[in-house]
Amino acid sequence: ETADGVQPLVDRQHPHELVMELSATFRHVLPGRDAVFAYAALPGEPAFGPPAFMHRASIMDSPEAPITHHWLDSTHVAFGVVTLGYVHDRWKFEASRFNGREPDQNRYDIETGALDSSALRASWNPAPRWSLQASWARLVSPEQLAPGEDQVKWSASALYARALDDDRLVALTLAWGRRDSGHEALDAWALEASVNPARSWTLFARAERTDNNELVPDGSSHGEPHGVSKLAVGAVRDFVVARHASIGVGASYALDFVPRTLDVLYGDDPAG
Repeated sequence: ETADGVQPLVDRQHPHELVMELSATFRHVLPGRDAVFAYAALPGEPAFGPPAFMHRASIMDSPEAPITHHWLDSTHVAFGVVTLGYVHDRWKFEASRFNGREPDQNRYDIETGALDSSALRASWNPAPRWSLQASWARLVSPEQLAPGEDQVKWSASALYARALDDDRLVALTLAWGRRDSGHEALDAWALEASVNPARSWTLFARAERTDNNELVPDGSSHGEPHGVSKLAVGAVRDFVVARHASIGVGASYALDFVPRTLDVLYGDDPAG
């Protein structure tokens, strides 16, 4: 990611696009327990990875983006997507063609480009509380600062959600992702959980680890990979202010772990 199209962002988060999805879906139910569907979007989400982090019940109350985002679900804003899918009983199979380039630094526009990248995803719901998926994608020139470099991604995840009563839920996510730009394969893991001990309270936690080769100030994407881990816990208290509106006030506490050799860059205090 960049702020100006030239300099990479180091140790900074970036805003998402103002318009994150404009899409349409057509679904046709077949005899028995089958269905077919078509999805088109500009922008939208191809068939890769688990649900994007802000939509996962296990962590949607956290105010932070996960450090595993670019392994698991960063394709959720793609400027041009066409997906065809087939549903059989508890199985769903999807194939996408999409524009694999990451959005640029202009956050208010609608970009266009060739549908030059591909994704495949298989999902299985073995029981009402479980959802499993495995997916693969090949992205053509996804990074603005490395236009000649393609990327292959894999992901697998398991989501669990159980209603404790009408207003309380416990949810879990376990996810793995891999990025391969032809130089080396970098893995990432995430474990997330949330629970409503009472109607107005949400407790959440996330533990994750990535192999990251972009931790040095020059922004090189081919640097030495380092194992980076993060543990975060938090709580939110919701206050109902109207019939269909509430305000949540909360806090989170995180511990970040990087190799001691990077203390000169990142310091030795892991708390935040």
